[in-house]
Amino acid sequence: MPESETVAPTEFPRRMGKVAPRELALNGYTRYEQLTRVTASELLRIHGVGPKAIRILEEELAARGLAFAES
Repeated sequence: MPESETVAPTEFPRRMGKVAPRELALNGYTRYEQLTRVTASELLRIHGVGPKAIRILEEELAARGLAFAES
């Protein structure tokens, strides 16, 4: 089965690359609203999610009036 059929689609931008959105989806994060319940530090513990992905997600969340949970 092709990889695109095994991972849930996400709202996250393509500029994050392929790995971060895939790994976020595999960990149950596919929508921006879900990210408001988790801290950036928690997301950084997911393999494939690094500082660049967090920066992009912070920008996207802010554009929607949202933010990561506070630690």
